Amino acid sequence: MKVLFFFAINGPRNNGHDYIFDLYNLGIRQFVIEAKVEIKNFSNANFFFSNSSVDVLQAVAAIHRSQFSIPIVGITGSNGKTIIKEWLFQLLSPDHSIVKNPGSYNSQIGVPLSVWAIKPHHQLGIFEAGISRLNEMARLQKIIKPTIGIFTNIGTAHDEGFENIELKISEKLKFFEGVQTLIYCADHDLIHNAVVKNNIPKLSWGRSAQANVQVHPIDSGYEILYKEKSSQFSVPFSDAASIENAIHCVVIMLYMDYPLPVIQNRINSLKPVSMRMELKEAINQCQVIDDTYNNDLAGLQISLDFLASLQKKKVVILSDILQSGLADDELAQTISSMLVKKQIHELIAIGPVLKSQQKIFSSIPHRTFYLSTEEFLNQFDFAFLFNKLILVKGARVFQFEKIVHRLERKVHGTVMVIDMGRLVHNLNFFKSKLKSGVKVMAMVKAFAYGSGSEEVANLLQYHRVDYLGVAYADEGVELRKKNITLPIMVMNPTEEGFAAIVLQNLEPVIYNLKTLRAFVKFLGNRRAAIHIEAETGLHRLGLEESDLDELIRTLKSNPDIQVRSVFSHLSGSDAKIHDDFSHEQFDRYQKFYARLSDELNVKPLRHIINSAGILRFPDFQMDMVRLGIGLYGVDPTEENFHGLEMAATLKTVISQIKKIKSGETIGYGRRGLAKCDMTTATIAIGYADGFSRSFSNGKGVVLINGKKAPIIGNVNMDMTMVDISGINASEGDEVIIFGDGLPIKEVAASISTIPYEILTSTSERVKRVFVSEGI
Repeated sequence: MKVLFFFAINGPRNNGHDYIFDLYNLGIRQFVIEAKVEIKNFSNANFFFSNSSVDVLQAVAAIHRSQFSIPIVGITGSNGKTIIKEWLFQLLSPDHSIVKNPGSYNSQIGVPLSVWAIKPHHQLGIFEAGISRLNEMARLQKIIKPTIGIFTNIGTAHDEGFENIELKISEKLKFFEGVQTLIYCADHDLIHNAVVKNNIPKLSWGRSAQANVQVHPIDSGYEILYKEKSSQFSVPFSDAASIENAIHCVVIMLYMDYPLPVIQNRINSLKPVSMRMELKEAINQCQVIDDTYNNDLAGLQISLDFLASLQKKKVVILSDILQSGLADDELAQTISSMLVKKQIHELIAIGPVLKSQQKIFSSIPHRTFYLSTEEFLNQFDFAFLFNKLILVKGARVFQFEKIVHRLERKVHGTVMVIDMGRLVHNLNFFKSKLKSGVKVMAMVKAFAYGSGSEEVANLLQYHRVDYLGVAYADEGVELRKKNITLPIMVMNPTEEGFAAIVLQNLEPVIYNLKTLRAFVKFLGNRRAAIHIEAETGLHRLGLEESDLDELIRTLKSNPDIQVRSVFSHLSGSDAKIHDDFSHEQFDRYQKFYARLSDELNVKPLRHIINSAGILRFPDFQMDMVRLGIGLYGVDPTEENFHGLEMAATLKTVISQIKKIKSGETIGYGRRGLAKCDMTTATIAIGYADGFSRSFSNGKGVVLINGKKAPIIGNVNMDMTMVDISGINASEGDEVIIFGDGLPIKEVAASISTIPYEILTSTSERVKRVFVSEGI
């Protein structure tokens, strides 16, 4: 008999105790709490009080782990943890029944939930652990208790939680207490020295003489010397991060006594899978969530949680779950319960197990069953999928990528990939800089800085920002149509937009007396909320100090108009050279606000700083801050703060490769000249996609297989030519316009502009792909 427990955790943005009443009504009777609850309101329920529900969760998971003696691979480091975990799962699952973290569940809460999934049929565990501050790793070590360790690398992630990098390494090494062997790259000197100092049993690899396993690059791949035997192997990747991750996997398989030919065969089959849910535009006004990497119960729960955060009619296309350890009927019942709880009304189930148990899914109103993916593709009428959100989740053997390909709206090869997990990381990074109680207004104007307003706004609403800001009323109207209920400030209202503003409960900015008079006349006796913009030195929009008398008189005579906030803009919050002027502006703002609030006898919200200001002027936070381009991982300051992650990647593909003779010309106007024999690639992006003509003739570069390729000739409307001489590339290869390896700041600087322009210039004809990892 299963007993369900709810662990109520009081977090910084969400209090689990608020859900006890609803869960009690759903039948939960066992609660672990860390705050007072009126127990008399819950008859027949048991409440276990602790100072920390997380502590109890971790203790229970540690006890569960202690009941199993299977080998456990524990992985930590700054980067690559999830990739290595998933690759090891792929490499070792033909021989072992494996349990692992779903997604990147590697936190103080994610780890115990992952370890709880260990069942008697499992033969191997692979768990990753991530930390952000001191005294966290020992807690995770007690839960996972790894027998084999992998230390991937050390970098700048979460540097703010540690005094120095040596202290961070020391903290991470606590994870490997008691391991039989620790695998790491000895070329990372700081890691190697710390491992040796702590006398941890090791199997290090690398080029340096101090490595136990010598690995050296050769023309055909790599030469490896292990146990005095030299062999050669290759990896199907060219970027440094993937190569290092793959070699970690090779070494651990050598340690587990796999023959190198077997290792090579399996390494060859590795794919650079994203392991993330990808939200894509689909046929018939649908959207599809591509989660086709693998399928297990924990991963399905993550996918359904993500699905629940989006407002649309939902369809789930699901394959059999393999190696669950449950009987077929029990597995089907578990899946059915998960779908019903998330109010999934339409299921397309594929696989012999699900089809044989279809009676169990009777609670789902619309359901169809197919034996195989091919049967589904041949028999299903895709016209029935209209204006819906479709989750496609399947084990790899079912080849659900064929379904995604059938569903995807066909566009050209240029896409902007928005990493929702990185957006959340950046949101939390900026929140960590705020004082208690300071609200966050997220700016989603200009198509959310080119990223896609609806999807970004949905995410921000799910993560409970306090306000959204848009430039024009029609942007706010579109968000209301997509079920965005957050307060929305409209920065540039027009008289033509007043009706939509009132109808959709939007809040206009009043920046001059003319707009105020017009809005008062339009309202009549209706109520409305407004924001007052004060001019303090930007000299763009805003009410002057001389406007205050009429502003105050008008607002006093129209009590149905509520002033939600009074704000201004700093002209130079991004640069130290302007700091004195920023303080002058702040003082002007304070005087403006004081007089307005005193005479109206109200205390509207105060806000003046943007992303740069959050980083550079903590004393200017007041009641609210406005988070814009920083949300997307762009540091708008000149100091280069660490901790942000670029959330947007613009990429395209190579359409054709040509050999050009010396003296020949390339492109319109014959602007590109081959000064020697060269190789060019035509890539599928041009100025109609927002790729500026200013990048022409070598000013801009793109990234192909880790190497920079300069633009040659003029940027065309739909395509651009680049010089790939000396670069190993093929037609169809990916081309990074900006993203990891080619920062948007660097791209903007090459044509003397700013990241804002590069982001917002990306045409709406460029497909946006949203990826997520259990956010």
